[in-house]
Amino acid sequence: MDKLIKPLRLTILIAFLILMTSIIAVTLYRLQIIEGAEYYEESQNTTKNTVTVAAARGNILDRYGRLLVSNKTCNNLVFNNQELFRQDDPNAIILELTQAVLDSGGTYTDTLPITDEPPFEYVDDMTALQKTRLNAYLEANELPQSTTAVELMAFFREAFMIDNNYTAKEMRTIAGIRYEIKIRYIINTSDYIFAEDVSMDLITKLLEKNVPGFTVQSAYVREYATKYAAHVLGFVRQMTEEEYKEYKNYDYPLNAVVGKEGIEYAFEKYLHGQDGRAVVTSTKEGTVINTTYLEEPKPGDNVTSTIDIGLQETAENSLNSYITGENAAREQQNDSYRAQGLNDKVKDLITGGAAAVVEVGTGEVLALASWPTFDLETMTENYNELETAENSPLYNRALFGLYAPGSTFKPLTALAALSEGVISTGTTIYDAGIFDKYAEQGYAPRCWVYPDSHGTINVTKAIEVSCNYFFYSVGDNLGIDAMSDYAKRFGLGEPTGIELPEKTGNMSKRESAEFYENRSWYPGDTLQAAIGQSFSLFTPLQLCNYTATIASNGTRYRATVLKSVRSCDYSESVYKPEPEVAEETGVKQEYFDAVKLGMYNVANSPYGGTAYNLFGRYPVKIAAKTGTSQIGEGITSNGVFVCYAPYDNPEIAIAVVVEKGNAGGSVGVVVKDILDYYFSFKNSTASLETENSLLK
Repeated sequence: MDKLIKPLRLTILIAFLILMTSIIAVTLYRLQIIEGAEYYEESQNTTKNTVTVAAARGNILDRYGRLLVSNKTCNNLVFNNQELFRQDDPNAIILELTQAVLDSGGTYTDTLPITDEPPFEYVDDMTALQKTRLNAYLEANELPQSTTAVELMAFFREAFMIDNNYTAKEMRTIAGIRYEIKIRYIINTSDYIFAEDVSMDLITKLLEKNVPGFTVQSAYVREYATKYAAHVLGFVRQMTEEEYKEYKNYDYPLNAVVGKEGIEYAFEKYLHGQDGRAVVTSTKEGTVINTTYLEEPKPGDNVTSTIDIGLQETAENSLNSYITGENAAREQQNDSYRAQGLNDKVKDLITGGAAAVVEVGTGEVLALASWPTFDLETMTENYNELETAENSPLYNRALFGLYAPGSTFKPLTALAALSEGVISTGTTIYDAGIFDKYAEQGYAPRCWVYPDSHGTINVTKAIEVSCNYFFYSVGDNLGIDAMSDYAKRFGLGEPTGIELPEKTGNMSKRESAEFYENRSWYPGDTLQAAIGQSFSLFTPLQLCNYTATIASNGTRYRATVLKSVRSCDYSESVYKPEPEVAEETGVKQEYFDAVKLGMYNVANSPYGGTAYNLFGRYPVKIAAKTGTSQIGEGITSNGVFVCYAPYDNPEIAIAVVVEKGNAGGSVGVVVKDILDYYFSFKNSTASLETENSLLK
């Protein structure tokens, strides 16, 4: 019988164990005895810090794959706290660094909510986030919430060992930076970035002077490939405390940068990457000698918008050209009128305008222009100036501006009246000039051509010549309740469904009089609502989508600015929405035919078409409606223009509103510029899509 343990095997095993023990012993002796001093010295001359590694935010592109917003790497100054506070006078180094940043034309982060100079007080515009941090600091240091700014500064001087030789202003600078460093230990937040996007010149000077206590970290800032679509694209900034309540559920640090407006805000969940973490080993002088990633950063996804940046540029430039040119002409004319004592002829200057362009049959927004606008590249440094600038350039009139539609509402009144049997396509009404049904009650509105008359006309002709009398009569018989119902079906006074924040406006209804003026609804209100006045106020995008609904024979699509979302390397489709029908209006085709013919005649009939002068000989046949929206006694009216094109096979719908533009027909030049670009460019889009087929 064989032995369970053979002598040879046992001898080999014992020899192996002796050999391994010897190797380990020799290695330990070498590390601890022979090289121990060297490794100890190295450990004293290096530091290890766990840092956040910023993830790149996703790109934003236009519908043809043209880059609109991307990232560029930047250099941030970050304190090396271990090294900084090993120095004999870290406060002196802090002052040297802050002054160096200021001398280079940069800024540094200091959110301590105390005034810069004595007498020290808490700032009046303290944000909620600043308040939260301040309270946390007071609580952590067992200071009462009633601590005054002066008392807190005295506490800082002692806690941060700020020498009395420093001036009060220098003390405030030091305290602000020390506070920023300290608060990161009290509240769980991301790294303190002392100065963002600093120049290489500054970094070189600091290194040449051997200034200790800081490191340089690479990060990302937004880079803009266009100066257009500022309101649509939006911007990024550090989140507020209110936003943190939502974003903390997605593991955002307290001072994360998030989208604030526009596409940056609407598609934050796609664009925002996931930061990584790394252990960085650096020398005493700050030189990084090793980086070990604990978590790799994950870049954000890329968002392709529905915007055609070329069309957007055209719309913005046209608005700017028209408005600035018109205002210059008015100023010159007004000076002449005033010199002649003809003050009643003086016109107000245009204060703003907007244009919206939507693709018929999909609801995709091709352009959203607002005037005046701003430059995203310089917005941060110019923000305070922009906030107080004349005519509010930060205000997105395309989505938030509310305007009476004027006569552009008349096609809706016609469709509602036809559908409800109030009139037929063959019904005729004589324009008597003055609608005197309610004259005894003190209300007798006139047609805009009075004392002339449009004669006896049907609904198609009434739209062509924009006869107020016809629509007074029709609206009176239709009633405000039915009118409001059809307006809702066409999306007027309703959310468009766009992913961006928007106002919904208001369609006139019985409750409007009580809500806005604390009175009952009068028959005269119905008459005014029928021609797009009364309490009706809509956004340019609503007017555009309403026009697109007419063009598509009653199918209203949800508006959208999202074409698709792809992964950070564009290799995978993350999300691609399909056109979404918001509502079928239920209006018969024959009624659309009658109304659309009237809109065609607006642009193409030489016998009364209110837009014929501009579009009568235009190579692409369009259907349009002009509107002059009254906004108050003695105030120049708004100009409104809506259209779709081509008439026989609609592709796009357009709405333009110009504040105090005077008449809808006059603002049609902006519409013409948009149409010119669209139809001259459309033949070249095939090649663009082929080049960027990956983005489909």
